[in-house]
Amino acid sequence: MPPLLTLPLHEALLSARGAGAVAIEASIDLGRSTRTIAIGADTWSVDGVAYPYAQRCKERTVYHWSGERFEPVSRFGDGGLIKLVPTDWGPPTFENDGIKMLPTAKVDPFEDAARKVALVEPAGKTILDTCGGLGYFTQCCIARGARRIVSYEKNPDVLWLRGLNPWSPTADAPGLELHEGDVATLIADLPSASFDAVLHDPPRFGIAGDLYSQRFYDELARVLRPRGLLFHYTGTPNSLTSGRDVPREVSTRLHKSGFTTERNGDGVLARRRA
Repeated sequence: MPPLLTLPLHEALLSARGAGAVAIEASIDLGRSTRTIAIGADTWSVDGVAYPYAQRCKERTVYHWSGERFEPVSRFGDGGLIKLVPTDWGPPTFENDGIKMLPTAKVDPFEDAARKVALVEPAGKTILDTCGGLGYFTQCCIARGARRIVSYEKNPDVLWLRGLNPWSPTADAPGLELHEGDVATLIADLPSASFDAVLHDPPRFGIAGDLYSQRFYDELARVLRPRGLLFHYTGTPNSLTSGRDVPREVSTRLHKSGFTTERNGDGVLARRRA
């Protein structure tokens, strides 16, 4: 994969050149690995492939090599600007029209995904990943021995982001069936009792209300086998300022759909009743 450039890497390259260094050890894949980078006057190189020093590099931006220059990993789509955003942890998050889609302030987003995936005990199971995003749930399911992961992501620009993100699973990852489409409608085509567990990480209620609806929860109960587990991310909205208790609303609807529930961190852990 060609290098990904961020402001800290850019500054390290310029500092090394200014100090007269011939090489440095640094990451060109957002912290997944460390490589030897040769430092030249006009270019820097990895494995004999030379790249120019960027003319400009901004904070909170990841740049990819287009073949001619380093360009931001961002696109304007129907919902606004979709952008890959670096983090201090290494694994990036992404933003949709300025809204950060993964928690990163106090936790590594990849480790956060791993904790949530562990709640549904994925080893040997068939998992439904309703809102694929960057694929961190999927990657953690694979690492924990899931047999099959059926994942949906309706935004093609998000799929483009994950194709450039070294922390995302590849489209041909073992056991992964990745679909471009809206799970809110496509779930009706899935067979009943075909999944052992569900991971549901929808955008906030205000922009994806159908993914919090009673109809959708009824569908989740239908495709999930008896005693199957569901983790539903809700976030932790302040009910005093927002005027609503989203986790409580989610739990109430899930109960009506045939689940038992308990709050767990920033979401609801549920089990389909037998």
